[in-house]
Amino acid sequence: MEETYLLNVEGVKKKILHGGHGELPKVQDGSKITFHFQTLKDDFERTVIDDSREAGIPMEIIVGKMFKMEIWETLLRSMRTGEVAEFWCDAIHTGMYALVSRGMRRIAEGRDPLEGQKHRCGMGNMFDYHSTGYDDLDELQRTPQPLIFIMELFRVEEPSAYKRDTWAMNKEEKLAAVPVLHSEGNRLVLRKEFGQAAEKYQEAVICLRNLQAKEKPWEEGWLNLESLVTPLVLNYCQCQLELGEYYEVLEHTTELLQKHKDNAKAYFKRAKAHAAVWNEREAREDFMRVAQLDPSMAAAVKKELKLLGERMKMENMEDRKKYQGLFQSSRGL
Repeated sequence: MEETYLLNVEGVKKKILHGGHGELPKVQDGSKITFHFQTLKDDFERTVIDDSREAGIPMEIIVGKMFKMEIWETLLRSMRTGEVAEFWCDAIHTGMYALVSRGMRRIAEGRDPLEGQKHRCGMGNMFDYHSTGYDDLDELQRTPQPLIFIMELFRVEEPSAYKRDTWAMNKEEKLAAVPVLHSEGNRLVLRKEFGQAAEKYQEAVICLRNLQAKEKPWEEGWLNLESLVTPLVLNYCQCQLELGEYYEVLEHTTELLQKHKDNAKAYFKRAKAHAAVWNEREAREDFMRVAQLDPSMAAAVKKELKLLGERMKMENMEDRKKYQGLFQSSRGL
C-alpha cells in the first residue's frame, strides 16, 4: 500500500505505509496532535537523524501555536488515526529542522531547550548559533536539504477535550485559569500537600508573568496583574517554608520587596527564613520592620522573636559545651 500522493503543497510527497481508520480528524486551532516521528536523510543509507520512539514518549504539538516546523501541521492534517505515512519534504520546508531538533534533544536530555537563545524570531536565532551542539544538526543548519519524515498518528484532541498547558492558552484563558489554580493551591494547603500546592501557585504566577511581559511596567494593566501576582508569591513562599526550602523563600521575598517595600507579609516570611538559617541579625531586623508596618501583627512578631531568642540561646549553649569538651580533651592530651 505504498502509493505516492501529492498534498497540493509544493515540494511534498506522501506515501502511506499503513492505513488508518475512520474519517480524517477535524483539526482546528488549539487541537492537540499526538504522534511518533522518525526523521531521515534523503540519502542512499536513509540515515536516521531523530526517532521519538527512542525517548519513549510521543510528540505533541498544539495546532496554531507557531510550531517552528509549520509543514508538520500540514502533514498531520492529511492523516487518519492509526495511519503510518512517509513524507518526502524538499529543503524549502526543512530549513528550521536543525533548530527544532536541537530543542527536542535538549528536552530529552533534561536540559533547558532555550539555553543561550536570544529573544528573537526562530530564523534569527538560527543565524545566531555558531553551533547547535550536535554535529549532524550543524551540517543541516549549514546546508538545508530534503528530509524524510515517517509519522504515526495516535490521536487528535479538540481544545475542550484535554487539560491545556498554560503556555498554550491565550490571554483570556490564562486569566480564567489563575483563580482556578489559586483555589486548587489553597485546597492542597488545607490537606498539607505543600509541594503540590506550591506547583499550583507557581503555575498561576507564570500565567500572570507572561501576560505582564506584554504590558508597560508600572502602568495600569501591569499593576493590575501585579496585584494578582503578589498574594500568589506569598502563598508559594509559605509552602516553601513548610517544606524547609528557606533559601528559596529568601530569594522570592527579597525580589518581591524590591518592588513592594512596605509589604509586611513578605518581611514576615523572609524573617522566618532568616531565622531558620541562623541569620539572627537579619531576622530581627525584618521582624521589627513587620511590627512597624502592621501593628496588628505585633503579637505574632513578639512570639517569633521569643522563639528566635530561645533557639539562639540553645545554640550558644551547645557551642559552649562543644568548646568545653574540646579544651578538656586538649588538656588530657
